[in-house]
Amino acid sequence: MNILQIRYVLEVANSSSIREAATKLFVSQPALSASIKELEEELGILIFERTHKGIYLTDEGREFITYAKKVSSQYAILEDRYLSRDSDKERFSVSSQHYNFSIRAFSQVIKKYGPERYVFSFHETKTRDVLEDVRSLKSEVGIISFSGANEGVIKKLIKEFGLEFTPLMRRETYIYVWKDHEFAGRQEISIDELSEYPCIAFDQSDNSNFYLTEEALADYDYRKLIKSDDRATTMELIAELHGYSIGSGMLSGDKAILKGLVSIKLKEEDPLTIGFIVRTGSNLSGYGKDYIEELLKYREI
Repeated sequence: MNILQIRYVLEVANSSSIREAATKLFVSQPALSASIKELEEELGILIFERTHKGIYLTDEGREFITYAKKVSSQYAILEDRYLSRDSDKERFSVSSQHYNFSIRAFSQVIKKYGPERYVFSFHETKTRDVLEDVRSLKSEVGIISFSGANEGVIKKLIKEFGLEFTPLMRRETYIYVWKDHEFAGRQEISIDELSEYPCIAFDQSDNSNFYLTEEALADYDYRKLIKSDDRATTMELIAELHGYSIGSGMLSGDKAILKGLVSIKLKEEDPLTIGFIVRTGSNLSGYGKDYIEELLKYREI
């Protein structure tokens, strides 16, 4: 087994066919099939079930994919750190859900150090990815949140992943509508009053597992629901369809776009707890320590 075979398997699992995966990998279809078959024989398991309708992951294949993703991620970190042309530069990485204060803290760290040569990364991503990034050392620090609906699940994952969570703030639940919405002037509203309008939710793309959402009221049965994985798209859908999204009342993103949004307090309470995670017992770099110092300036609880 080698890293190339692992990458082949991951690409096939993410594609609709061997042919599509071969095209993406710039290899021939027979060569790709032979490599995967060789790996299956070596491991003594069947990763993919081949049928006339296509290929599908077996139960053993799904388990293998879980470990393969971790190996591929770790190998990518090693390549970037030791084999890239930027291996001599200062490095620091953060993964975060969508909060402006985490970006401001990141910027302050860069301003403080002002290194001559560096490759810093800020990954604005989804709940599962934030947890995975910190566990795999892709990022030193992660910013996540949870509501009452998913607190138990998130805390369980934090423990299983060998991470520590430090709370920074707790935010009540708000909805965002466009400024010309009929409810834009309201100070408070019930979610049932919004049933005629679509809720635009951030798509976590994790097998529809609402327990990993970063939004409150994740288990509410919305009559009309649109999932979007892009913030600008979400804003446009809210404006065009008179829809709404649910958040913490802390608007983040493009300031020009956000000028059109109005926040309204929800009567239903499902407050978000927002904080940061690090690996348990990790030795943080100077950048990591200073980043946490910046985050703690926002601490309210």
